[in-house]
Amino acid sequence: MSRGFVKEDDQEEAPIIPPRASLPVGEINYVTKKGLMALKTEKVHLENQILNLSEIDERELRRSKAVIVGKLQLLNERLLSARVLENTESGEVRFGATVSYQIEPNSKLNTITIVGVDEADVKKLKISFTAPIAKALMGKKVGEIAELKLGNETRLLKIKDIRYTN
Repeated sequence: MSRGFVKEDDQEEAPIIPPRASLPVGEINYVTKKGLMALKTEKVHLENQILNLSEIDERELRRSKAVIVGKLQLLNERLLSARVLENTESGEVRFGATVSYQIEPNSKLNTITIVGVDEADVKKLKISFTAPIAKALMGKKVGEIAELKLGNETRLLKIKDIRYTN
């Protein structure tokens, strides 16, 4: 039937599925062990949401289910591409490291942990390995200076401590 003969109320708008954290093209989807467990837990949670949908209105039920299925599809893509990187003490900043640094000259001590894009959470001081600060710190050792370029400005970050936890 032509859309011209359908009541306006019957025309449903496609639901908007929020995108996952951005992973640059060509970048491997590295995750920590904890990050992989969190992705798997999120999948179980979404699957349970589908099973427990309770909207009375058929239209809202379809819409809610479509949003959750869309989120599950994006999550499954991430799970398929996830590559766990083991935390290995190497004496230098690598993926999974918790790094303490000072912005020169002698600011307060800052501490971040370098994690995968889906694990990143600035409030918890977890920074994606694709973030400029993580890239500046990678490969540096305690006592070394990393250069972080912010537009026309360059900040010097002095590495004070590097820790790896499981």
